[in-house]
Amino acid sequence: MTRYTKGARSERELLSLLYAKGYSVVRAAGSGVNSISPDIIAIKDGKGLAFECKAWNSTSISIDPEKYVSLSTWMTNTKMDTFIAWRMNGEGWFFIKLAEMPKAEKNYTITMKDAKRLDRRIDEIIK
Repeated sequence: MTRYTKGARSERELLSLLYAKGYSVVRAAGSGVNSISPDIIAIKDGKGLAFECKAWNSTSISIDPEKYVSLSTWMTNTKMDTFIAWRMNGEGWFFIKLAEMPKAEKNYTITMKDAKRLDRRIDEIIK
């Protein structure tokens, strides 16, 4: 399975999960290709959430500075809570706030250990 296929399948999984919880959801066109918007936008009762999805089987995930700035700008402009949504094999989704992604040498990075320590799951961010 290609990285794109795995990522798209995971995005659709999160989209379906949010829809089942009563959200109106959209997967952004060009998801995974451009850096101007998050992958998924979910809205319910006038409250919006935005998600940049990662489905990497790795000990850490990173986003490049350009994407970080783009997501930060999105959050500022829309007032939507914006998360990195990390799907870990066999463990489900973990949700990381942008401010919880420390700047490393070249990217903004969080380790699996730190994401698990935060242990933010879907039920905590949808109200």
